[in-house]
Amino acid sequence: MRTHDWGDDEEEQEDSPAPGGTHVRERALKEVRAIYRQADAAYAPFSCPASGECCQLSRTGRQPWLWLPEWELLTKGRPLPPPREDGGCPYLDTAGLRCTVYADRPFGCRTFFCERIRGPARQPAETVGTLLERLEWASQRREPSLRGPRPLLEWHAEALASARKTR
Repeated sequence: MRTHDWGDDEEEQEDSPAPGGTHVRERALKEVRAIYRQADAAYAPFSCPASGECCQLSRTGRQPWLWLPEWELLTKGRPLPPPREDGGCPYLDTAGLRCTVYADRPFGCRTFFCERIRGPARQPAETVGTLLERLEWASQRREPSLRGPRPLLEWHAEALASARKTR
């Protein structure tokens, strides 16, 4: 089975809308969801204490980097939350312990674990690498001018600024 099966055949390319269109966006979101399901399956043997520590972005100095279709999936059909005063992920609940977008959480949130991870001796690095390549491909298909993922808080700040301008 090919990993990049949408848009590969010549007939479909001739009939498909230009990159960035609604059809391309929806196909990219569908691909991201498929990638997320595969990442979840790869990490099924693992568990974490679910403390929300990794979501304390300013405290850890780390944050997930998202490709465009991941950001679109994360924000689709939901209001943009305000930034958290504690520097945590804006998608945490008010207590700062639980993800409010768990089903659509980014790839980095699905595969980023602290040293307290429990499970097999090795994480599925090869699978993660393959899935990351697919995320890049889906993003490039969605918007060819974008060359890489961006930090979650950068996407969030830009969206907040854009929302303020349109008011």
